[in-house]
Order: sequence, then structure tokens, then C-alpha cells
Amino acid sequence: MLIDWFTVVAQVVNFLILVWVMKRYLYRPILHAIDEREKKIAAELADADAKRTEAKKERDEFSQKNSVLDQQRTDLISKATSEAEMLKDRLVKEARLAADEVTAKRQESMKTDARNLNEALIQRAQQEVFAISRKTLTDLADASLEERVSVKFIERLRDMDPGAKAELAEGVTSAAEPAVIRSAFPLSVEQRSAIQQAIDETFAADVNTRFETTTEIIIGIELTAGGKKLAWSIADYLTSLETSVAELLHVEVPA
Repeated sequence: MLIDWFTVVAQVVNFLILVWVMKRYLYRPILHAIDEREKKIAAELADADAKRTEAKKERDEFSQKNSVLDQQRTDLISKATSEAEMLKDRLVKEARLAADEVTAKRQESMKTDARNLNEALIQRAQQEVFAISRKTLTDLADASLEERVSVKFIERLRDMDPGAKAELAEGVTSAAEPAVIRSAFPLSVEQRSAIQQAIDETFAADVNTRFETTTEIIIGIELTAGGKKLAWSIADYLTSLETSVAELLHVEVPA
């Protein structure tokens, strides 16, 4: 059998042309499309991995934030509980102090009322005793009670011990103001003259004096000068009586 080399060559050329055409216009676009598809898939996979990683990161951060928030909430609850306990203790303490203060004020008020009542009773008793004493002394004495008080004051003035006399003399001689003689009753001219003479003789000087009448002194006379004082009063004798009566009645004598 004879070979037609022209036909063979033509077929080979046609085959090569066909291969070249298919490679250029068919395989290359297909391969390019396959490459693009693979690149797209790889990019999508990489993007999915990145998103998965980001989602995991966000989930971890969210979990961490939740843990921090839980811890903060626990701390706030603990702090609020502690502050509430402290506030309760402080309020209870303040309430107790207020109650104690109210109780103390009430007790002090009761003591004050009792002391005022006691003073009123003592004062009334003094007034009654003074009235009885004055009437009794007036009935028994030849002179009036006021005259006897003046005499007793002059006797006390002249019988002072040297120390007391020196102190009163300093007040009498150094004071810029006149010496004040206060009595519970108006002194007569004779009584004032006798007291003035006794003062001048006691301190060996012409002492400037001023006589006053006051209700603060109950049946008595006092001399004040330069912050120094000499007094004689029936109240001095009744003080010991008041103390004895108070001790007997178990009451407090006001100072």
C-alpha cells in the first residue's frame, strides 16, 4: 500500500493548526478562568479565615469584657453592701447618741426642775425663818433688828484677823471708786455714821463710802472695795442649817 505523504503532511499540519487554535482560543481562556476561579476561591477562603479569626478575637474580647463587667459588678455589689452596712452602723450609732442626748437632757431637765423646786422651797423656808427670827429678835432685844445687824457688822469689822484686814485695807485704799456698803434695809443716819466711823478707825484713813440698799442681801450688811468684801448676814448662820436640813432630806443644796 502506497503512503500519500502529501495527505499525511497536510493532516499533520491541520492537526498542529488545530492544536494551536485550541490552545490559543480554548485551553488558555479555560486555564485562565480556572486560575481566576482558584484565586477567587483562595481569596474567599482567606477572607473567611480572616473573618473567622476576627470573630474569634471579638468573641474573646467580648468574653473578657463580660468577665471584667462581672468582676466590676461583683465589686460594686460588695462595695455597696459594705457602704450600706457602714451607713446602717453610723445611723444606729447616731440614733443611739441622739437617744442618749435626749435622755440626758430629760434627766438634766428633771434635775433642774427638782433643783428649782428645792431652791424655791429653801428660799420660802428661809423667808419664813427670817421672818420668825426677825420677830423673835425684835421681841427679845431692846434695839431693832437692824440696829443689832449694824452692831454685829461693826464688831466683825473691828475683830478681823490681820491677814483679812490687810487684804481689805488694800482694796479700800487702792480702789478708785468709793467703797460700797450694801444692806438689806435702809440704814439710819446714826447707823451710817457709826459704820463710817468704824471703817475710818479700822483702816486709819478717811474712806470714801457709798451706801446702797439691795434685796440680794437678806438681813445683813456687806462692804466691798477693790474686789474685796467683808459681810455679816443672818444667811451665814442659816447656811449650816440649810446644809443639815438638806442632808436630812437627802436633797442637794444649791451652790
